[in-house]
Amino acid sequence: MNRFPLWKYILIGITLVVAFLYTLPNFFGEVPAVQVSPVRTTEKVDTALLGKVESLLKASSVPYSGVELAGNSIKTRFASTDVQIKAKDVLQNGLGERYTVALNLVSASPDWLSSISALPMYLGLDLRGGVHFLLEVDMQAALEKAAIRYQNDFRTELRSDKIRYGRITREGNAVTVHFATRDQRDAAINKLGTVFTELALTPEDLAEGFTLTARLKPETETKVQEFALQQNITTLRNRVNELGVAEPVIQQQGASRVVVQLPGVQDTAKAKDILGRTATLEIRMVDELADPQALAQGQAPFGAEIVPSRDGGLIAVKKDVVLTGDSITDASPGFDNTSGQAAVHISLDGKGARIFKDVTRENVNKRMAILLIEKGRAEAITAPVIREEIGGGRVQITGMETAQEASDVALLLRAGALAAPMQIVEERTVGPSMGAENIAKGFQSNIWGFFAVVAFMVIYYRMFGLVSSVALAINGFFLVALLSMMQATLTLPGMAAIALTLGMAIDANVLINERIREELRNGATPQAAIHAGYDRAWGTILDSNLTTLIAGVALFWLGSGPVRGFAVVLCLGILTSMFSAVTVSRAMVNLSYGRQARLAKVSI
Repeated sequence: MNRFPLWKYILIGITLVVAFLYTLPNFFGEVPAVQVSPVRTTEKVDTALLGKVESLLKASSVPYSGVELAGNSIKTRFASTDVQIKAKDVLQNGLGERYTVALNLVSASPDWLSSISALPMYLGLDLRGGVHFLLEVDMQAALEKAAIRYQNDFRTELRSDKIRYGRITREGNAVTVHFATRDQRDAAINKLGTVFTELALTPEDLAEGFTLTARLKPETETKVQEFALQQNITTLRNRVNELGVAEPVIQQQGASRVVVQLPGVQDTAKAKDILGRTATLEIRMVDELADPQALAQGQAPFGAEIVPSRDGGLIAVKKDVVLTGDSITDASPGFDNTSGQAAVHISLDGKGARIFKDVTRENVNKRMAILLIEKGRAEAITAPVIREEIGGGRVQITGMETAQEASDVALLLRAGALAAPMQIVEERTVGPSMGAENIAKGFQSNIWGFFAVVAFMVIYYRMFGLVSSVALAINGFFLVALLSMMQATLTLPGMAAIALTLGMAIDANVLINERIREELRNGATPQAAIHAGYDRAWGTILDSNLTTLIAGVALFWLGSGPVRGFAVVLCLGILTSMFSAVTVSRAMVNLSYGRQARLAKVSI
């Protein structure tokens, strides 16, 4: 009656072993490390750089306990912080300014655990220490910037069709063009309405003349604001990479705000400088007469300079700047209508369009390089061949191998500078000692709460209370293992959710134990009481946990930041508690009592 089939015991055993293995890395702690990552996100680390790091450390007699490639960075472990600081100086001097060398902490778990992807949970800002910024994007400035662009474009389009106009004024994000006659305005409506389909044009007859007011359509306004926010997030992510933060949090909050959390970074001034730094884009002509062998030796032709390209090569570009990034108003990935290949579509403002038209007309079949310049260093994002004269301010760059590459290039073209101003509306700094104290307090609260529950259950329910306590401990292993598998970031609210989950998980066992006692009081045999206790309590357990799960899903759906973290841990804890309280505890009871055909009594 109270026996599981063999396969069920095996399945429970496998889940216990897996939960133990994936929980284990969280108990090894962290060791000092140095993280090496490229300043530019387009550069990739490889085994050659890893070998160079090892040779620099060996040449300086700096002992290290391990070195590994981790994403787009190299992490080297050390035995103490003194050796870590010495290694940082050695690597910084040896690698130069192309790479960021930052102090970090990495998991001390053994390699055999890492080989099966058993990794510890990340620690959030409140547990590890670091800086927190809440930045707000000036959406009105983004809309006004778009209006300024259209103000310049209107001049170009009207002049190209020789449509006479008076003056062009702007108030906020509305652009108004003044005309002397109705015919001139009607011609402008036909022209501008065809070119700028994203604008709503409103004509008006005044005593002193005729006007045409252009405003962004509501859906276009939304698109401009979303674009500004996403571009700023991309720019911030590129810049945070320089700080060498292992697990930065850069995410959207609401419609106009961005949260930036940098665990392990204590220098607020440096973080502010990095986040507020500007980068520029330049378009220059490639020097076609440059000798490749001379370039490899660092010899640039007269009037040119050597810059690295995204593919790792070197090209010579002329020092004369054709256009700057200020003329690029938009860059989006797409496809070439003729060949179907991935491409990047660029929009230029009025002045930039005129310059670009002249340059492309004079340099057909020559290469033009688009450079990203940051911290005084230039890099060629792409260097396409000019096939024909390009006018109208709409530029298409082909030669991309994949759609993802086109998307990356478009992001780089847009992310040189912030799309709209941002201001810091909230700033916090959490010290490492406070983080360690938070970890200690959170851990102690969970441990003391667990032992208090165990004491009550053992005293009140005896053997069944002990079984319930073991199931509760297993539930904790399941929960931590799941969070580790998901590589979740543990924060103080998350630790609170773990404590709450452990407290709530015992409710299911209380319902089961009370149901068994009730069946015994009604005269049922011990085996029948155990069977009825688990079967008849299941419906109540499911209903109570389902209502709590709905509340957790609502918290995740409507909440943000720490609230969502709390909700994730709560929902996972509900699922693991239902499995451990019903299936795992019953397996232990079945192994203890299920084989006794004539069971006289049970310890409950």
